[in-house]
Amino acid sequence: MEVSQLQNSFLGYMAELFREGFLDAQFSQLQQLQDESNPTFVAEVVTLFFEDSERLLNDLNTTLNQPDVDFKKVDAHVHQLKGSSSSIGAQRVKNVCVAFRNFCEEHNIEGSLRCLQQVKQEYLLVKNKLETLFRLEQQIVAAGGAIPIFE
Repeated sequence: MEVSQLQNSFLGYMAELFREGFLDAQFSQLQQLQDESNPTFVAEVVTLFFEDSERLLNDLNTTLNQPDVDFKKVDAHVHQLKGSSSSIGAQRVKNVCVAFRNFCEEHNIEGSLRCLQQVKQEYLLVKNKLETLFRLEQQIVAAGGAIPIFE
């Protein structure tokens, strides 16, 4: 595929991610921090988000499956996940975390377990979408092109 085709695919895919609510303006701001001196900045930040999220989701799973659920601990994990998803612009993950925190405040185990499943699903979706986006970026660079700026 030619560089221009790859760049058009990239821009179309980015538009889709925003239109479907996977990403928000925060992701665009993150991209603006990337330049020639740090060409993998966004991928590095998002990779840290993936690692952090996996740990938090495992901690949430463990904590919510205790006989006596510590909702303060659950809320702290959800708050952290909400913050990190917000900082990279993972809008749908962040939105589920908002609802999740409400169930924590109510000490609602059923609602919390439903939210855990929902947040896991949204996390896996955004992870797959961003991995696809980064593969497209790599193809553009390998073909000798520059990553286009999505407005």
